[in-house]
Formats: sequence, C-alpha cells, structure tokens
Amino acid sequence: MLTKPDNTTAITLWNGREIPRLGMGCWAIGGPSYAGDIPLGWGEVDDDESIRAINRAVDLGIRLFDTASNYGAGHSEEVVGRAIGNRDDIVIATKFGHATDEKTRQATGAFADPAFIRQSAETSLRRLRRERLDLLQFHLNDFPLEASDEVFGTLETLKAEGKIDAFGWSTDYPDRAARHLDRNGFVSVQHTMNVFEPVPEMIALIEKNGLISINRGPLAMGLLSGKFTPGKTVGEKDVRGASLDWMIYFKDGKIAPEFAARLDAVRNLLTDGGRTLTQGALAWLWARSPRTLPIPGFRTVAQVEENAGALAKGPLPSDVMSRIDEALSGL
Repeated sequence: MLTKPDNTTAITLWNGREIPRLGMGCWAIGGPSYAGDIPLGWGEVDDDESIRAINRAVDLGIRLFDTASNYGAGHSEEVVGRAIGNRDDIVIATKFGHATDEKTRQATGAFADPAFIRQSAETSLRRLRRERLDLLQFHLNDFPLEASDEVFGTLETLKAEGKIDAFGWSTDYPDRAARHLDRNGFVSVQHTMNVFEPVPEMIALIEKNGLISINRGPLAMGLLSGKFTPGKTVGEKDVRGASLDWMIYFKDGKIAPEFAARLDAVRNLLTDGGRTLTQGALAWLWARSPRTLPIPGFRTVAQVEENAGALAKGPLPSDVMSRIDEALSGL
C-alpha cells in the first residue's frame, strides 16, 4: 500500500491535504446511457467488479475519484457512493450541467440555472452518500463567459452554506478557466490533456494561478492503453463508436489513422524504465507540470492496479520527454 507518496507524484489540495497525484475517473463504471440512439457510456458494467476496483484503488493509496451526475444517468455516482460513502479521507469530485433520466438513461438537456444547480448538488449528495461535496465542477465546456457569472455565484453560495468545499470548471478553454480565478473556492480546471494534446496555454494559466489541473482523457480515450489495434472496433454501446465532433481519437469505432501513427512514434519512448504504455502516458503528464492530476478511467481491478503502479515509477525523465517532443513534431 502507498502510504506516503513521493513528492514528485504528490499534490497538496485546497484544504491542505497531500494526496497522490493520481485519481480515478468514474465515467466508464456508470454503464450505458444515451442521447437518442447515440451511446454516451462505455458499455455494460459489473457493479460488483466496479466496487472491488474502487476498493483496490483505495488500498493502493488513491484518494481522489472523479465522477459526474450524468455518467450512466447517475449510476456512476451511486456506485461510488456504495463503495466510498462518507469517508473523510477520500476526495470525491463530481460535475453538474447535463441532465438525464435515471429510468430511461436518456440525456434530457443541459442546464445551468441556480435552481438546477441546487437540485443537482442535492441529488449528487444523496447518490454519493456524502454530507458535503468535496469538489463540484461545472460540466458545460463552452458555456458563455458572461452567463457563467451567475453559475459560479451560485457555487460560491453553496460553499458558504457548507454544501460544497470547493468548485471548478470542466473546460478546455483558457478564457473560461481564467474568468473566475478570484472567486473564493475556485481551485481546479478539468481539461483534456495527454501526450497528443499538451495544451500549453491552459497549463501556463493553471501554474501561474496555483490551480489543480485535473486531466481528463489522459489515455486518449483508451488509445494510450495499447489495447486497440487499427482494425479493432469498440462495442455498440461504447461512446467511442459515436459520430461526435469531439471524438478525435476514434472514428467509426476504430483508431483514427492519424493517431495510430502518433502512437507508433512514441510507443517505445513511453515504455521507458519498464513502464507499461499506460504508465508511461501517466508519467508524461507528471513530468509535464507539477500541477497535473490525471484521472484515467477503469472498469476492472487489473486496470486500477496498472494505473496505480505508475506512481512507483514516477515522472518520465527529461531526456525522454525531449525525445517524445521530437518524435511528435515531425507528424
């Protein structure tokens, strides 16, 4: 068990607590959900295995789990709640903004008015079996800047009421991340970041302002796990098979050819020091910035063990980082 993380793979949170610089992303364990016929989940799941995986992560020292109110139409939050409950040594981050119907598992719209935010927070508290939400994140990536003032004003009020401890924005836009820097309780930005998307402008903003960079897509939707060959197709209930504008790593359920080429260019470099490809992708993020906290997804105990195993190996060496930059610059 990891009891004291090395300082190169640790981070201090807004509340002064030091935790390993690795969380677990809980989208996949939510199971299927849809927008009409379009899948928004990662396929069928085994809740018992999900709970075993969460417990194994905790045993290995993981102290942060990231979910959302719409993952599996709320099922992800429920599973996390069953596994973790109100343990005060575990940080649970969740998100709001996308509404779903629990019974039909259908998306029903995107909302950000104060009444919806309050209702969503209360629902998340119930599902997660928490007395207070550790980190509540706004889930609407490109929400208009000026309109977001009311959203984050509501979050400040919820913090003052003791409903939440801190808040952030799940957005890939630096101007949105910068909008609420002065608000008491704004501590993090969740954004896409991985070997293929180093997002220098966002990282510069986060480092300058001492925020936490929560990295979604650290394995490029599974591409950096090495488990997909160019001809392999994902399941029919898998979001990676959907025709969505932001689904750049997979096309028609298969690896996009341009990303297959990028993966081939860095595969051997990422496995430096006996790392698996997955562990190398996480090690790249730690080497990229001291503020990064990747949240790779999981569905099994084995995946959790591989992810957590990256902590012992630490960040990639600087010379390997330089060689990766060189390898990708020519593509």
